[in-house]
Amino acid sequence: MKTSLIALACGLALAQAVPQGSALAQQAPAPGAGAPDAPAPDASAIDPGQIGQQITVLGTGSDRPLDQTGQAITVVPLETIQSVQGPDLTRVLERVPGLTFSRTGGLGSQTAVRLRGDEGQHTLVLVDGVRVEDTSLPSGGFDFGTLSSGSIGRVEVLRGSNSIIWGSAAMGGVIALTTREINGAEVSAEGGSRGSYDVDAIAGVKRDGYAISLDGGYVGTNGISAASSGTERDGYNQWRVGGKARVNLTDTFSLVANARYADGRTDIDGYDANFNFGDTSEYALTRQFFGHAGFHYAGSKLTLDGGYSTAITHRRTFTGGADDTFEYGYNGRSQRVEMTGRYDLPADFALDFGADNEWTSFSSTYDSHQTASLTSGHALLGWYGKKASLAVGGRYDSHSRFGGNWSLGANGTVEVVRGVRLNASYGEGFRAPTLYQLLSPDYGNPDLRPERSRSYDAGISYVSPEGTFRAGLTFFRRDTRNLVNYVSCFSVTSPLCDTHSYGFYDNVGKARSQGAEFELAAKLSPRVSGQLLYAYTEAVDRTPGGALYGKTLARRPRNALTAVLDWTTPWAGLTLGVDQRFQSETYDDAANTTRLKGGGVTTLRASLPVRHDVELFGRIENLFDHPLVTAAGYGALGRSVFGGLRVRY
Repeated sequence: MKTSLIALACGLALAQAVPQGSALAQQAPAPGAGAPDAPAPDASAIDPGQIGQQITVLGTGSDRPLDQTGQAITVVPLETIQSVQGPDLTRVLERVPGLTFSRTGGLGSQTAVRLRGDEGQHTLVLVDGVRVEDTSLPSGGFDFGTLSSGSIGRVEVLRGSNSIIWGSAAMGGVIALTTREINGAEVSAEGGSRGSYDVDAIAGVKRDGYAISLDGGYVGTNGISAASSGTERDGYNQWRVGGKARVNLTDTFSLVANARYADGRTDIDGYDANFNFGDTSEYALTRQFFGHAGFHYAGSKLTLDGGYSTAITHRRTFTGGADDTFEYGYNGRSQRVEMTGRYDLPADFALDFGADNEWTSFSSTYDSHQTASLTSGHALLGWYGKKASLAVGGRYDSHSRFGGNWSLGANGTVEVVRGVRLNASYGEGFRAPTLYQLLSPDYGNPDLRPERSRSYDAGISYVSPEGTFRAGLTFFRRDTRNLVNYVSCFSVTSPLCDTHSYGFYDNVGKARSQGAEFELAAKLSPRVSGQLLYAYTEAVDRTPGGALYGKTLARRPRNALTAVLDWTTPWAGLTLGVDQRFQSETYDDAANTTRLKGGGVTTLRASLPVRHDVELFGRIENLFDHPLVTAAGYGALGRSVFGGLRVRY
């Protein structure tokens, strides 16, 4: 930790030694339009505060300037993603305040991302607008270990409940990832520690009347032992292919489509006959398909988007070794038909609306095929002035297994003086129980109710007139009830234990998460940019009369900090960067008996444009070789060195 702070202090001292200046940041693209062709990333490409020019879709479901919503939203553009380097998407997500994650091993292992101390499955994840919640998992959610940063051109993160627009699973927030739309071609390749390699390619054509892009990639590593006590390396590899297309039939109407397929293998560790966790030869195969086909209409007053999307996940686990036999598998699928729109009303009013129907299915080696459907509708009425905005709305969901549910919300923002804004929002979230939790013959409970949340936040932000300095402070609180947890029949007496030998799922929990988020971004000179993100999160069990009342929720660090410094040197465009990530200690279990040490991880980055279309890049991750364990009993990555090449045409 001390050496990490020394490295960061040296970087900040370097920044202070450079003369002050100003430069305008680049404008971020609108979601759905695809990322523009990017130059080699440098410090001047980092956007510290052009908030009025950034566009987001997360606040209302349709494109809106970021300063027209009172909700806490972070946008990470392509320039930042490429400057971070590498396939590990969590390193990009560390640029979002209030976001933490836990991982059961090295690259490719199961990774849960949490917003403001919520459960990983309480965050809705979208890839090119497709909801990719993994219905093959017993608790649902999305495993970020299966998704690399290759082809991702933009990341948007909404922190706080927003089921009005996004429905089930948006209790903690929403993470939307948009793949690139490119005119030309780009290939990048890197290699490094532990036999790691990553190859990505994308090519496309963009014209006024149409656009098509195709991308693919392959990532692999020999890895580390998933079990901290193990000596056998557990590797990971995945190949993927995807694409997106747009055809403008008229000036106002277009057809759109996108798809992604990924096939990966992850070596895992397990338990021996005496239930000791350690090296095994087991491995898991995961196959995913995400796809969408629809239309976009943009008239003078009315905008409509509609279509069909699907997300399919198949998981298979094998023993490995000489016999290499199949052990068990899970299958999940969701299908969705939806239409959303916006109608511009007089006097700066606008109505965002939508309706959808979703069908989900689940089966496993031990569970028969089960299905459920969810029908929803929502409306959000907003007034969007030049200095202030206010929006109020509601949503109704009807689930085939447990009935109806209402979600309400409101948010507003006002510029009190030039550059200073006050923001506030209230949102409700709900999450339907998974089919496994409802209907598993061994553990299911058909009487489960949906999990619910109420989220509040308020903040203040400042953006300098020239857009080279931004600071913001947000306070938040979220109360969650009806949490679905596993209940052991060895600790309770229940009629469900007559039909469930070991235990069952039940609505037994309440929780509260509250804290503050601080953001600072500055253009320290024409060549130097810096960013500081800090979050204090107090996430505790609030179940009345429960044995865990007042205990800290598992794997939620109270303090998390990210500091970033980038310097474009005067030497041939060489860019140097340093990232510092620190988080405090956590508990691995709900009873708070197993501690996980906190610590810091330092990364050094460099990129050198050889010519306008060729770039060399490299980095040292975890410079001081202090592995940060985020799940007890599992390994974590130490010092790693990587180098690569990017070619654009």
